[in-house]
Amino acid sequence: MKQRPGMYTRTENPLHIIQEVIDNASDEALGGYCKHIQVTLNTDGSVSIEDDGRGIPVGLHPEEGVPTVEIVFTRLHAGGKFDKGSGGAYAFSGGLHGVGVSVTNALSKRLEIMVWRDAGLHLLTFAGGDVIEPLRTQPIPRGDKKNGTRVTVWPDAQYFDSANIPLGELQRLLRSKAVLLPGVKVSLTHAKTGETQVWQYDQGLRGYLTEALAQQNQTETVIPLFEGEQFASSDSEGFAEGEGASWVVAWTEEGGVFRESYVNLIPTPSGGTHESGLRDGLYGAVKSFAEMHSMLPKGVKLLPEDVFARVSFVLSAKVLDPQFQGQTKERLNSRDAVRLVSAFVKPALELWLNAHVDLGKKLAELVIKQAQSRLRSAQKVEKKKSSGVAVLPGKLTDCESDDITRNELFLVEGDSAGGSAKMGRDKEFQAILPLRGKVLNSWETERDRLFANNEIHDIAVAIGVDPHGPQDNPDLSNLRYGKICILSDADVDGSHIQVLLLTLFFRHFPQLIARGHICVARPPLFRVDAPARGKKPAQKLYALDDGELTAIEDKLRKDGVKDGAWSISRFKGLGEMNAEQLWETTMNPDTRRLLPVALGEFDQSFSENRFNMLMGKTEAAARRAWLEEFGNAVEADI
Repeated sequence: MKQRPGMYTRTENPLHIIQEVIDNASDEALGGYCKHIQVTLNTDGSVSIEDDGRGIPVGLHPEEGVPTVEIVFTRLHAGGKFDKGSGGAYAFSGGLHGVGVSVTNALSKRLEIMVWRDAGLHLLTFAGGDVIEPLRTQPIPRGDKKNGTRVTVWPDAQYFDSANIPLGELQRLLRSKAVLLPGVKVSLTHAKTGETQVWQYDQGLRGYLTEALAQQNQTETVIPLFEGEQFASSDSEGFAEGEGASWVVAWTEEGGVFRESYVNLIPTPSGGTHESGLRDGLYGAVKSFAEMHSMLPKGVKLLPEDVFARVSFVLSAKVLDPQFQGQTKERLNSRDAVRLVSAFVKPALELWLNAHVDLGKKLAELVIKQAQSRLRSAQKVEKKKSSGVAVLPGKLTDCESDDITRNELFLVEGDSAGGSAKMGRDKEFQAILPLRGKVLNSWETERDRLFANNEIHDIAVAIGVDPHGPQDNPDLSNLRYGKICILSDADVDGSHIQVLLLTLFFRHFPQLIARGHICVARPPLFRVDAPARGKKPAQKLYALDDGELTAIEDKLRKDGVKDGAWSISRFKGLGEMNAEQLWETTMNPDTRRLLPVALGEFDQSFSENRFNMLMGKTEAAARRAWLEEFGNAVEADI
C-alpha cells in the first residue's frame, strides 16, 4: 500500500483515508447501534472520528492470537463486514474491498484508537502502520460513556499531493451521512475555533432533494416528488433479504439537474449500476404509460435518456455484497444492482402514474417533447453527412440510430463471436463488424496503400473517417459512431489483435484516440457458479483474470462456502459465450467493463519510438532486449 497508494486511495489529499473511518462509524449507525458520529479537526492537523456504537471488538482473534482491533487496522480481508451469514455484524456495509481502515493506518504517521467496550477503556497506538503501544485496558472513568470508538488519524503528507483535507468535501460527506441515516446526529468540530456544525435530517432523502432544488431555484416540478423504498423479503426470488433501495425523484422543465447516489451509505459520485437500474425503472414505467394511453406521435420512439434528461434524484441502494470500481468506491459495478433497483422502482411508478392519470400525461408530454428535440438534432446531423457516403461493407451489421453520441461499433474477433455479438447486441445503437484473422500490422504501411488490405478498408469505410496524421485536422463530420470498441478474446491471440488495431488507430487515425472515440472491451475469462450462502442466493460471477478469480474464491470461502462447492468455467474465446452472456458481461453499457484508450502523458516522439520498437519489422533485436529487461514487470502489472 505504501509503495502504490494510488491503487487503494485518492492521493490528491487525505480525505478518503478519513472517509474509511467515517464509513465504519456509519456502518454501526446503519445497523442501529449508533446515534451520534462526531468528527473533530484537531489543532495539530490530526482528525478524530468518534461514535457511540458497540466499539470495535478487543478480544483475541481465535485464529491469529492477537486482538481483533489490531487485525482490523493491519490485515487485508479482516473486517467483520465479510461475515455475510445470518447474524453477521454487518449485513450491509460499504467497505468490501478488504483494505478499508488498513489503508488509513498504512498511510498515517500515527493512529490512536480508543474503544469503550466490555466495561473497560481499551487503547492502541500505531505509527506508520506498525503497533508501537500494544493494546492496554483501564477502567472506564466515572461519568464516561460505556460503548463506542474514537480513532485519531495523523495523515502522512508524503503520500498525498496536499496534506490539507478539503473542508467543503468533508462537509458534503458528513451531511450525506446524516441524510441517509435519519435520526442520527453527525457533527463536525473545528478545535482551533471551537465552532461545531451539526447535521440531522428527519425527512431523509425528501428533505435533502427539496433543499438542493431550492438552492438551484427549481421549486416547480412537473409532478410531485416521486419517492419510495422497497427491500427484498426472505422469499424474494433472486435477491437477498434486505436488499433494495430508497429513492426520491423530481422532474423539472428547466435548469440543471441534481443527482446523488449511495450504496450502503457510501457516496458514488461516478454513479454505476444502481443509477442504471433507476433509469431503466423510470423509463419502463413512463414508456408503458405513454403506450397504454396512445400518446406517442407517429415516428417517435422513446429512449431511456428522454425520460432521464430532466430528472433530479437522490438514490440510496442496499446491496449485500457490492462490487465497486476500484478501492475508492466512486462507481458501483455490481451487475445485479440494475435488476434490483429497476424491479422495485418500475412497478411503484407505474402504480402512481395510473392512479394520477392527469399528472402522468403531463410527465409523458415532457418526455415526448424531449424525444422530439433529440430526433430533430439527429436529423440535422444526418443532412450534413448524407452526401458522398461510401458503400458500407457487406459484413457490417449496422445499428438503427443516427445519433453519433450513442452509436457504438464493435470490432469483433472472428465470425463465431460476431454471431453471438449480433444476437446479443442492442440493435438500436450497437453495430458489429466481424474481423477475419489478424489485421495487418500497419505501422510501416504507407497511407495510400492501406486500403489494399480488405479488413482495414472495411474498418475505415464503416467508421466514416479517412486515414490522417497526428498533426492533421481531419474531417470527422462523417464519423458514424461515437465509440469504436475493440472486442477480442481474453487470451494471447486476442491481445495481439488488440495491439494490431491500436497500432492502426495510433498510426493512421490518431485523432480518434485523442478525442476519446476508441475503447477496448474487457470480456471475462472465467465464470464462477456460486451456490446460495447466508442471505445471498445462487449467483453467476464473472472474473476478468486469474487475480479476480482468486479474489472471488477468497470471498466465497469467507462467506462459509466449502472448496469444491462452486464450479469454474473458463471461456476459451468469445465464441463460447452465448448471446445473453456476451451482452451481460461485455456489451451492456450498464454492466460491462469498457477501457477508454488515451494517449497519456508521453509526448508524440516518445510514443512513436516505443511503437516503432514494438511493431517495426526490423526491430526484432530491440524487442527481444526490451522483453528480457521488462517482460516480468509487464506481466505483473497486467
